[in-house]
Amino acid sequence: MKPRGQPKKRPEPVPVALSPEEIALVRSLVIYEDPHIMALNKPSGLSSQGGRGQVNTLDELLWAFAKPGKARPRLIHRLDRDTSGVILTAKTKPAASFLGKHMMGRRFAKTYRAIVTPGAPDPAQGAIEEALRREELGREAYMRVCPPDHPDAESAKTRYRTLSKGPDAALLELNPETGRMHQIRVHLASIGRPISGDARYGGALAVGGHPVPRLMLHAAALSFPHPDGGTKVIEAPVPTDMQKLIDLLGLG
Repeated sequence: MKPRGQPKKRPEPVPVALSPEEIALVRSLVIYEDPHIMALNKPSGLSSQGGRGQVNTLDELLWAFAKPGKARPRLIHRLDRDTSGVILTAKTKPAASFLGKHMMGRRFAKTYRAIVTPGAPDPAQGAIEEALRREELGREAYMRVCPPDHPDAESAKTRYRTLSKGPDAALLELNPETGRMHQIRVHLASIGRPISGDARYGGALAVGGHPVPRLMLHAAALSFPHPDGGTKVIEAPVPTDMQKLIDLLGLG
């Protein structure tokens, strides 16, 4: 008989059958690996978790790395479906616990790149501190700027710096100090500089006569405490489509 008060075991996730193409895809995304962690450069259009439809999420694609008798790597954080860049996984339970604790303690530092319109913010660098609240519209979830005393308000802070600017757009570096859903996207829209390709929050779908194929937001670097000690920094190169637009707009 099971002792009273003993926590129930969570059911083990059921392995997902992957095609050879899916296995090759996720293996090609790996940009760093050691015995404790694995980092991937997630492409835009791939959901981290909980995606809809028939396409497997990154979380499910991690079954490609599962080994007999060992857990598959587990995601430590998420990126929006249309955001590209560094995403971190833990290869062991102790590593997952260690990283989760330090992420909750805000020991992770994230650096993003974004193309915004219609030009550089004024001032060219600073911090956006606007509280956010979640709003459900049908099956979609949005974040909205709200007064800090709103009953659903969540504090949020994003630092930004203009890296380059042109007549139609600017390239920004962003460091969110909190991790609210869609935080960077909503904060930039709130100062009149929405991210190009962000149809949900008013971003331009064409800039300087050039079509914008997707949300131009990239998680360029992640700094965090490593289970073996010290601080690890992992960087992901800007995707080809985003770099092409940077070059076309003279922001390189």
